Amino acid sequence: MSIAALRRSARATVAGFPGGFWWLWLSTLVNRTGAFVLTFLSLYLTRELGHPAWFAGFVVSLHGLGGIVGSPLGGSLTDRWGRRPTMVSMHLAAAACAALLAFVTSAWGVAIIVLMMGVAMQAVRPAINAAIADLVPASEVRRAYALNYWALNLGFAIAAIGGGAAALLGYHTLFLIDATATVLCALIVFLRLPETRPEAASATTAAPAAGTTKAEPEVGYGTVLRDAPFRTLVTLNLLVCLVFTAPWIGLSLTMDAARLGSAYGAVIAVNGIVIVAFQLLVNRITDKRSPVMLLTVASLLFAVGTGATALAGNAVAFAATVVVWTIGEMVHVPINAAATARLAPEHARGRYQGVMGMSWSVAGFVAPSLAGLVIDGPGSDILWIACALIGVVAAVGYQTRLRSVLAEVEDGHPGTAKEETPAPKGVVAESATADATA
Repeated sequence: MSIAALRRSARATVAGFPGGFWWLWLSTLVNRTGAFVLTFLSLYLTRELGHPAWFAGFVVSLHGLGGIVGSPLGGSLTDRWGRRPTMVSMHLAAAACAALLAFVTSAWGVAIIVLMMGVAMQAVRPAINAAIADLVPASEVRRAYALNYWALNLGFAIAAIGGGAAALLGYHTLFLIDATATVLCALIVFLRLPETRPEAASATTAAPAAGTTKAEPEVGYGTVLRDAPFRTLVTLNLLVCLVFTAPWIGLSLTMDAARLGSAYGAVIAVNGIVIVAFQLLVNRITDKRSPVMLLTVASLLFAVGTGATALAGNAVAFAATVVVWTIGEMVHVPINAAATARLAPEHARGRYQGVMGMSWSVAGFVAPSLAGLVIDGPGSDILWIACALIGVVAAVGYQTRLRSVLAEVEDGHPGTAKEETPAPKGVVAESATADATA
């Protein structure tokens, strides 16, 4: 491909978005560039404070537990309070937690701070996703989520590289840099991002004349959970998230058992490298394609990538498995976010994104513990076989339960969110599993 063709492709990838989106994109990049706490928390707890590995794992899991609370909280604040104030307040809360970690050294003090940080960091995500859906035309929302996800991973890659060097200054310095970057992110949102909440936009217009349609009624979480198509999407996303989260704990233990633990850092770094290098290309390839087909393919890539880990015998083979499930990640994340935005009514985008975000937090809390238990019990091969089976189940679920629903939404039909709306044909009926997951 010529240089001119590459330039045209790059322009097509980033063209057509309003300024507000790019300020939001920049805030994501700045925030993630300084995201040192989670990256180095386990090392800080074990090397600096001298805690055992089990306690480090427990504290990291508390971050996921905080997210289970933070996601629905952020969703409610996003719809009631607004996108911008939710982002600013939760970013500042996360910054305060990062700063506190630089000074608090007691075991349970650190644990409580990390728990609260999980609440704040996850509470901001529904607001970000809702604001993107507000700012960007429906036909471009996939591309917008993919670009934002690319910024997130680019920032993470910079943080991992810079943090490794900055660690020479001490972990406390890293945590203060994290707090500073998060405050800067909040300032960008406060100074440059307009409020995009639909109710806020309509509040400036005249009151509707007699006989016209009234404003949409507020949607509570009970209504969201009774939306059968969306509940199915959340359930399937939870299955995918369990598979996606398992390698972040299980891969290091599997490689260590194979006496390849020293190569783990380089192998897992492949995930970030592939995303930064190829996310925009993947977005170009998947643009305008069927969402249910893409979610199915992504689930199968997760299944193949994690399942093949049981067969890997050297660092190169392990890295190859990471490449496979990373491609699945690049496809799944923006498509799932776009499907959530399409199914949600405009005035309930925050709550819908909050429930979807909660599925990620549940996986982040449950999967590390389950992975460790399986490896200590039946063994790592059973873990990877189980991941492959779960990925296949998710792929079948997308094909059999959401094909017609996502096709209708992609064609421009509004998502169902009202309590009285019957589930479309082919959508899974209410079940104990879906209720528990949602």
